[in-house]
Amino acid sequence: MTLTDSPWREDAAAILPDLVDLRRAIHAEPELGLQNPKTLAKIKAALEGLPLEFREGKSTTGLIAILRGSDNGRTVLLRGDMDALPLHEDTGLDYSSTVEGAMHACGHDTHVAMLVGAAKILSAKRDHLAGTVMFMFQPGEEGHHGARFMLDDGIIDPLPDAAFALHIMPNAPHGVFSGRAGPLLASSDKLHITVKGRGGHASMPHDALDPVPIACEIVSAIQAMVTRKVSVFDPAVVTIAHIKAGTTDNIIPETAEMWGTIRTLSPRQRAHVGEELKRLGEGIATAHGASAEVEIVQGFPVTICDARAAAFGQRV
Repeated sequence: MTLTDSPWREDAAAILPDLVDLRRAIHAEPELGLQNPKTLAKIKAALEGLPLEFREGKSTTGLIAILRGSDNGRTVLLRGDMDALPLHEDTGLDYSSTVEGAMHACGHDTHVAMLVGAAKILSAKRDHLAGTVMFMFQPGEEGHHGARFMLDDGIIDPLPDAAFALHIMPNAPHGVFSGRAGPLLASSDKLHITVKGRGGHASMPHDALDPVPIACEIVSAIQAMVTRKVSVFDPAVVTIAHIKAGTTDNIIPETAEMWGTIRTLSPRQRAHVGEELKRLGEGIATAHGASAEVEIVQGFPVTICDARAAAFGQRV
Protein backbone atom coordinates (compact mmCIF):
# COMPACT_ATOMS: atom_id res chain seq x y z
CA MET A 1 0.00 0.00 0.00
CA THR A 2 1.42 3.38 -0.98
CA LEU A 3 0.41 6.99 -0.59
CA THR A 4 -1.08 6.96 -4.08
CA ASP A 5 -3.35 3.97 -3.44
CA SER A 6 -5.89 5.88 -1.39
CA PRO A 7 -6.90 9.48 -0.62
CA TRP A 8 -4.93 9.68 2.64
CA ARG A 9 -5.22 13.45 2.94
CA GLU A 10 -8.98 13.36 2.46
CA ASP A 11 -9.34 10.57 5.01
CA ALA A 12 -7.28 12.53 7.52
CA ALA A 13 -9.21 15.74 6.92
CA ALA A 14 -12.50 13.91 7.48
CA ILE A 15 -11.57 12.83 11.02
CA LEU A 16 -9.60 15.95 11.97
CA PRO A 17 -12.47 17.68 13.84
CA ASP A 18 -12.96 14.60 16.03
CA LEU A 19 -9.23 14.42 16.75
CA VAL A 20 -9.11 18.11 17.69
CA ASP A 21 -12.02 17.56 20.07
CA LEU A 22 -10.28 14.52 21.59
CA ARG A 23 -7.03 16.40 22.05
CA ARG A 24 -8.78 19.29 23.78
CA ALA A 25 -10.80 16.97 26.03
CA ILE A 26 -7.57 15.27 27.14
CA HIS A 27 -5.90 18.66 27.59
CA ALA A 28 -8.68 19.80 29.92
CA GLU A 29 -8.25 16.76 32.20
CA PRO A 30 -4.51 16.07 32.42
CA GLU A 31 -3.21 13.16 34.50
CA LEU A 32 0.26 12.51 35.89
CA GLY A 33 2.48 9.47 36.16
CA LEU A 34 1.59 5.86 35.49
CA GLN A 35 -2.13 6.01 36.26
CA ASN A 36 -4.15 7.94 33.66
CA PRO A 37 -7.65 6.38 33.91
CA LYS A 38 -9.60 9.34 32.50
CA THR A 39 -7.30 9.55 29.50
CA LEU A 40 -7.57 5.80 28.99
CA ALA A 41 -11.37 6.03 29.02
CA LYS A 42 -11.28 8.74 26.36
CA ILE A 43 -8.97 6.61 24.20
CA LYS A 44 -11.20 3.55 24.45
CA ALA A 45 -14.27 5.61 23.58
CA ALA A 46 -12.50 7.03 20.52
CA LEU A 47 -11.43 3.55 19.36
CA GLU A 48 -14.83 1.94 19.93
CA GLY A 49 -16.07 -0.09 16.98
CA LEU A 50 -12.68 -0.50 15.33
CA PRO A 51 -11.38 -4.02 14.57
CA LEU A 52 -8.77 -3.90 17.33
CA GLU A 53 -7.61 -6.28 20.05
CA PHE A 54 -6.80 -4.69 23.41
CA ARG A 55 -4.16 -5.52 25.98
CA GLU A 56 -3.76 -3.91 29.39
CA GLY A 57 -1.29 -4.55 32.19
CA LYS A 58 -1.42 -4.40 35.97
CA SER A 59 1.26 -1.76 36.54
CA THR A 60 -0.08 1.15 34.48
CA THR A 61 -3.13 2.35 32.59
CA GLY A 62 -1.22 1.82 29.36
CA LEU A 63 -3.05 0.28 26.41
CA ILE A 64 -1.92 -1.80 23.45
CA ALA A 65 -4.40 -1.88 20.57
CA ILE A 66 -3.61 -4.45 17.87
CA LEU A 67 -4.75 -4.28 14.24
CA ARG A 68 -4.18 -7.47 12.27
CA GLY A 69 -4.05 -7.37 8.49
CA SER A 70 -2.96 -10.16 6.21
CA ASP A 71 -0.42 -12.31 8.04
CA ASN A 72 3.09 -11.87 6.68
CA GLY A 73 4.80 -12.36 10.04
CA ARG A 74 5.82 -8.72 10.48
CA THR A 75 4.64 -6.27 13.12
CA VAL A 76 5.14 -2.52 13.45
CA LEU A 77 4.45 -0.59 16.66
CA LEU A 78 3.32 3.04 16.73
CA ARG A 79 3.64 4.77 20.09
CA GLY A 80 2.19 7.85 21.75
CA ASP A 81 2.55 9.00 25.36
CA MET A 82 -0.38 9.95 27.62
CA ASP A 83 0.78 11.70 30.81
CA ALA A 84 0.99 15.40 31.59
CA LEU A 85 3.44 17.59 33.52
CA PRO A 86 3.15 18.80 37.13
CA LEU A 87 2.70 22.53 36.59
CA HIS A 88 -0.02 25.17 36.61
CA GLU A 89 -1.59 26.19 33.30
CA ASP A 90 -2.05 29.91 32.72
CA THR A 91 -2.82 30.03 28.99
CA GLY A 92 -6.40 31.28 29.14
CA LEU A 93 -7.50 28.74 26.53
CA ASP A 94 -11.12 27.61 26.45
CA TYR A 95 -9.91 24.06 27.05
CA SER A 96 -7.33 24.90 29.73
CA SER A 97 -6.52 22.35 32.39
CA THR A 98 -9.22 21.94 35.01
CA VAL A 99 -6.81 20.05 37.28
CA GLU A 100 -4.71 22.21 39.58
CA GLY A 101 -1.01 21.37 39.33
CA ALA A 102 -1.23 19.41 36.09
CA MET A 103 -0.98 20.51 32.46
CA HIS A 104 -0.34 19.00 29.04
CA ALA A 105 2.56 21.33 28.34
CA CYS A 106 4.63 18.79 26.39
CA GLY A 107 2.15 17.75 23.70
CA HIS A 108 1.17 14.29 24.89
CA ASP A 109 -2.50 15.18 24.46
CA THR A 110 -1.70 15.78 20.80
CA HIS A 111 0.28 12.54 20.53
CA VAL A 112 -2.69 10.53 21.83
CA ALA A 113 -5.06 12.15 19.35
CA MET A 114 -2.64 11.56 16.48
CA LEU A 115 -2.25 7.90 17.42
CA VAL A 116 -6.03 7.48 17.57
CA GLY A 117 -6.16 9.05 14.12
CA ALA A 118 -3.62 6.55 12.80
CA ALA A 119 -5.64 3.68 14.28
CA LYS A 120 -8.82 4.92 12.62
CA ILE A 121 -7.30 5.43 9.18
CA LEU A 122 -5.37 2.15 9.17
CA SER A 123 -8.38 0.22 10.48
CA ALA A 124 -10.40 1.52 7.54
CA LYS A 125 -7.71 0.12 5.22
CA ARG A 126 -7.33 -3.18 7.04
CA ASP A 127 -8.05 -5.25 3.92
CA HIS A 128 -4.99 -3.69 2.25
CA LEU A 129 -2.72 -3.96 5.27
CA ALA A 130 0.14 -6.45 5.07
CA GLY A 131 1.13 -7.45 8.59
CA THR A 132 0.16 -6.25 12.06
CA VAL A 133 0.18 -2.81 13.68
CA MET A 134 0.38 -2.29 17.45
CA PHE A 135 -0.80 1.07 18.77
CA MET A 136 0.90 1.76 22.10
CA PHE A 137 -0.71 4.35 24.39
CA GLN A 138 1.90 4.83 27.11
CA PRO A 139 1.55 6.66 30.43
CA GLY A 140 4.44 7.63 32.67
CA GLU A 141 6.74 9.12 30.04
CA GLU A 142 7.68 12.12 32.17
CA GLY A 143 10.33 10.32 34.20
CA HIS A 144 8.15 7.43 35.38
CA HIS A 145 9.48 4.77 32.96
CA GLY A 146 6.03 3.81 31.73
CA ALA A 147 7.35 1.91 28.71
CA ARG A 148 9.47 -0.32 30.94
CA PHE A 149 6.46 -1.21 33.07
CA MET A 150 4.43 -2.07 29.98
CA LEU A 151 7.26 -4.28 28.76
CA ASP A 152 7.56 -5.94 32.17
CA ASP A 153 3.80 -6.60 32.17
CA GLY A 154 4.27 -8.58 28.95
CA ILE A 155 1.64 -6.75 26.91
CA ILE A 156 4.10 -5.99 24.09
CA ASP A 157 5.13 -9.64 23.73
CA PRO A 158 6.21 -10.70 21.18
CA LEU A 159 8.16 -7.57 20.41
CA PRO A 160 7.48 -5.86 17.07
CA ASP A 161 9.93 -5.84 14.18
CA ALA A 162 10.08 -2.06 14.27
CA ALA A 163 8.72 0.76 16.45
CA PHE A 164 8.01 4.34 15.43
CA ALA A 165 7.20 7.38 17.53
CA LEU A 166 7.23 11.10 17.00
CA HIS A 167 7.11 14.26 19.07
CA ILE A 168 5.55 17.54 18.08
CA MET A 169 7.83 20.58 18.01
CA PRO A 170 5.99 23.92 18.11
CA ASN A 171 9.04 25.89 16.94
CA ALA A 172 9.51 23.78 13.78
CA PRO A 173 7.91 24.77 10.46
CA HIS A 174 4.42 23.42 9.93
CA GLY A 175 4.31 20.24 7.85
CA VAL A 176 7.95 19.26 8.43
CA PHE A 177 8.81 15.75 9.65
CA SER A 178 12.36 15.39 10.92
CA GLY A 179 14.40 12.35 11.82
CA ARG A 180 17.75 10.69 11.27
CA ALA A 181 19.70 7.54 11.85
CA GLY A 182 21.68 7.42 15.09
CA PRO A 183 21.23 9.67 18.15
CA LEU A 184 18.08 11.76 17.96
CA LEU A 185 16.83 12.45 21.49
CA ALA A 186 19.23 13.16 24.33
CA SER A 187 19.55 11.17 27.53
CA SER A 188 17.96 12.90 30.51
CA ASP A 189 19.59 12.65 33.93
CA LYS A 190 18.84 14.55 37.14
CA LEU A 191 21.56 16.50 38.95
CA HIS A 192 21.42 17.34 42.67
CA ILE A 193 24.25 19.19 44.40
CA THR A 194 24.28 20.00 48.12
CA VAL A 195 26.94 22.43 49.37
CA LYS A 196 27.57 22.09 53.10
CA GLY A 197 29.01 25.08 54.94
CA ARG A 198 28.51 26.53 58.40
CA GLY A 199 25.64 28.77 59.41
CA GLY A 200 25.91 32.12 61.12
CA HIS A 201 24.68 35.68 61.31
CA ALA A 202 24.62 37.70 58.10
CA SER A 203 26.57 40.51 59.79
CA MET A 204 29.47 38.17 60.61
CA PRO A 205 30.16 36.03 57.53
CA HIS A 206 33.79 35.60 58.66
CA ASP A 207 32.56 33.46 61.57
CA ALA A 208 30.46 31.28 59.25
CA LEU A 209 31.12 29.37 56.04
CA ASP A 210 28.56 30.68 53.57
CA PRO A 211 27.46 27.99 51.08
CA VAL A 212 25.53 30.43 48.88
CA PRO A 213 28.46 32.07 47.00
CA ILE A 214 30.05 28.63 46.68
CA ALA A 215 26.87 27.33 45.04
CA CYS A 216 26.83 30.35 42.71
CA GLU A 217 30.43 29.70 41.76
CA ILE A 218 29.60 26.08 40.98
CA VAL A 219 26.72 27.15 38.70
CA SER A 220 29.01 29.51 36.77
CA ALA A 221 31.75 26.90 36.58
CA ILE A 222 29.33 24.37 35.09
CA GLN A 223 28.73 26.71 32.14
CA ALA A 224 32.48 27.01 31.54
CA MET A 225 32.98 23.27 31.94
CA VAL A 226 30.43 22.48 29.23
CA THR A 227 31.98 24.91 26.74
CA ARG A 228 35.58 23.89 27.46
CA LYS A 229 35.42 20.15 28.14
CA VAL A 230 32.58 18.99 25.89
CA SER A 231 33.07 18.68 22.14
CA VAL A 232 30.54 20.52 19.99
CA PHE A 233 30.44 17.38 17.83
CA ASP A 234 29.22 15.31 20.79
CA PRO A 235 27.27 17.95 22.71
CA ALA A 236 25.84 18.19 26.20
CA VAL A 237 23.49 20.58 27.96
CA VAL A 238 23.59 21.06 31.73
CA THR A 239 20.95 23.32 33.26
CA ILE A 240 20.59 24.28 36.92
CA ALA A 241 16.88 25.03 37.19
CA HIS A 242 16.30 25.26 40.95
CA ILE A 243 18.37 26.65 43.84
CA LYS A 244 17.36 26.58 47.50
CA ALA A 245 19.18 28.03 50.50
CA GLY A 246 18.29 29.73 53.75
CA THR A 247 15.09 30.80 55.47
CA THR A 248 15.37 34.56 55.92
CA ASP A 249 17.44 37.63 55.00
CA ASN A 250 19.86 37.88 57.93
CA ILE A 251 20.95 34.30 58.62
CA ILE A 252 23.66 32.50 56.67
CA PRO A 253 22.38 28.98 56.01
CA GLU A 254 24.30 25.79 56.59
CA THR A 255 23.53 24.33 53.18
CA ALA A 256 22.66 25.36 49.64
CA GLU A 257 21.02 22.94 47.22
CA MET A 258 20.84 22.90 43.44
CA TRP A 259 18.76 20.78 41.09
CA GLY A 260 19.16 20.49 37.36
CA THR A 261 19.23 18.25 34.32
CA ILE A 262 21.96 16.76 32.17
CA ARG A 263 21.35 15.94 28.51
CA THR A 264 23.82 14.20 26.22
CA LEU A 265 23.75 12.45 22.86
CA SER A 266 26.12 9.55 23.50
CA PRO A 267 26.76 7.08 26.32
CA ARG A 268 30.43 8.12 26.35
CA GLN A 269 29.62 11.81 26.82
CA ARG A 270 26.99 10.95 29.40
CA ALA A 271 29.61 9.25 31.57
CA HIS A 272 32.22 11.96 30.92
CA VAL A 273 29.93 14.85 31.92
CA GLY A 274 28.88 13.02 35.09
CA GLU A 275 32.50 12.58 36.13
CA GLU A 276 33.33 16.23 35.41
CA LEU A 277 30.35 17.52 37.39
CA LYS A 278 31.35 15.52 40.45
CA ARG A 279 34.95 16.69 40.22
CA LEU A 280 33.87 20.31 39.72
CA GLY A 281 31.29 20.46 42.52
CA GLU A 282 33.40 18.70 45.10
CA GLY A 283 36.57 20.56 44.10
CA ILE A 284 35.12 24.06 44.28
CA ALA A 285 33.53 23.38 47.65
CA THR A 286 36.79 21.97 49.01
CA ALA A 287 38.71 25.01 47.78
CA HIS A 288 36.52 27.15 50.02
CA GLY A 289 36.80 24.85 53.01
CA ALA A 290 33.31 23.46 52.55
CA SER A 291 32.09 20.16 51.14
CA ALA A 292 29.65 19.16 48.42
CA GLU A 293 27.64 16.09 47.63
CA VAL A 294 26.99 15.59 43.93
CA GLU A 295 24.25 13.12 43.06
CA ILE A 296 23.34 12.10 39.52
CA VAL A 297 20.19 10.08 39.01
CA GLN A 298 20.18 8.44 35.62
CA GLY A 299 16.96 8.70 33.66
CA PHE A 300 16.22 7.76 30.08
CA PRO A 301 19.17 6.83 27.84
CA VAL A 302 19.94 8.33 24.46
CA THR A 303 17.36 7.50 21.79
CA ILE A 304 19.33 5.94 18.94
CA CYS A 305 17.32 5.47 15.75
CA ASP A 306 17.80 2.36 13.65
CA ALA A 307 19.32 3.33 10.29
CA ARG A 308 17.10 0.96 8.31
CA ALA A 309 13.92 2.25 9.95
CA ALA A 310 14.97 5.89 9.49
CA ALA A 311 15.66 5.31 5.80
CA PHE A 312 12.29 3.60 5.41
CA GLY A 313 10.53 6.54 7.05
CA GLN A 314 12.29 8.97 4.75
CA ARG A 315 11.22 6.99 1.65
CA VAL A 316 7.61 6.95 2.82
